Amino acid sequence: MAQDYLVHIIAHIYNDYSGKFGIPRQSGLVDGMDSVIVFEPEYRDISALRGLEQYSHLWLLWQFSEVVKNRRDPDEWSPTVRPPKLGGNTRMGVFATRSPNRPNPIGLSSVRLLGVDTDTDLGPVIHVAGADLMNGTPIIDIKPYLPYTDAHPEASGGFALQQKEGTLEVIIPEALLDDIPADKREVLTEVLAQDPRPSYQNVPDRMYYMPFGEMEIGFTVENEVLTVRQIQVIRK
Repeated sequence: MAQDYLVHIIAHIYNDYSGKFGIPRQSGLVDGMDSVIVFEPEYRDISALRGLEQYSHLWLLWQFSEVVKNRRDPDEWSPTVRPPKLGGNTRMGVFATRSPNRPNPIGLSSVRLLGVDTDTDLGPVIHVAGADLMNGTPIIDIKPYLPYTDAHPEASGGFALQQKEGTLEVIIPEALLDDIPADKREVLTEVLAQDPRPSYQNVPDRMYYMPFGEMEIGFTVENEVLTVRQIQVIRK
């Protein structure tokens, strides 16, 4: 008989991934994206972070909060899923994928530690790079990345991609550059280069819209070239 156990949300992560569409498919693909981890009040104890600065990378365990929010039944799950990288039609076992639609909607990401800031109004916060988490995602645990045991360069990647993505050329017309804050242009280009579209869609004249920070980016893709067509400020 399955047994339940209580998991505490210890923190939330904040960045410019303001929607699911456009978030890199794996952590580390867009190293230029900086995020900040803010702890819940009961976990704002600097003692819990003692020694963390000795590591270069961290593991984040987190909750697929959008999946939890949209489930009609908390016990809802499927033993098979359809990975987008296989065209969205082939079913594979859920435990052979990183799909968010799992019995326990928990994600795992490796991020680069930028630093720990102990002097803030929100207690100690952690700055990281390369996260693939949406803005506001709940964090349930943080662990140090240990290169001597966590890294396996010889490992097989199964049916997943064997190399990093990010092959699209990105064109942002001069007329639109001023609509993008200067400190966000480079990382936005990195994100777009990952090709946010579903892998089974290739319609050159289709306009795609990706939320990014306080902007909505409209773009098209043709012949491996992504062109930004419009930028709108998202009113909050």
